[in-house]
Amino acid sequence: MNPEQFVRELQKHGIELNETQINQFSIYFKTLVEWNEKINLTALTSEQDVYLKHFFDSISAAFYYDFTKDVHICDVGAGAGFPSIPLKICFPNLKVTIVDSLKKRIGFLHHLATELDITDVAFYHDRAENFGKNPQFRGTFDIVMARAVARMSVLSELCLPLCKKDGVFIAMKGAQTEAELTDAESAIEQLGGAINDIHTFYLPEENSERSIVLIDKKRKTPGKYPRKAGVPNKNPLA
Repeated sequence: MNPEQFVRELQKHGIELNETQINQFSIYFKTLVEWNEKINLTALTSEQDVYLKHFFDSISAAFYYDFTKDVHICDVGAGAGFPSIPLKICFPNLKVTIVDSLKKRIGFLHHLATELDITDVAFYHDRAENFGKNPQFRGTFDIVMARAVARMSVLSELCLPLCKKDGVFIAMKGAQTEAELTDAESAIEQLGGAINDIHTFYLPEENSERSIVLIDKKRKTPGKYPRKAGVPNKNPLA
């Protein structure tokens, strides 16, 4: 997917990019490739792959959820800024907080935000488990997002504690989402969530399966969650 195709595909979903936004994506791509030579940010470095599998894929959450409101997103394990920075470019009204466990990636994101000239973005170097215990952040976000970070039973424990009551956790997944959700159903309930909807679609051009999972935060998450760093991954809630 080249930049022109990217713009056209977004138009099909009602997302119109202006020249400033188109230029921001161009800067994002160049900055990503440049920094990727110094630190490992992505295995995908061709323009076609980045625009399709990172930029378009990240924005696909907006095909199923309204990001035009003034809401605060927490992006857990965003790596090189996916999905929240592409969404922020498309919807400048968004307030974005990113937490990532690798300090070098946080350094890249600070630099990227300056290059893109975006505001209302904050970056934190921390483990999601520790971040979710911090009273400054716990239960404060309208939307918590994660893209391809971990399986649903683990992801729910990292993300739902950060969601405010009546907020939403949006998980961006690939294939086998239904099976993951079946395994995670009990964990989601324990953490105060309830599955709202699952939207499955296929990326243009390569037709790989993607799913957007919307989980409502119905109740406050019990204080014992998330457990200590590393425990959710080693011993997922059942």
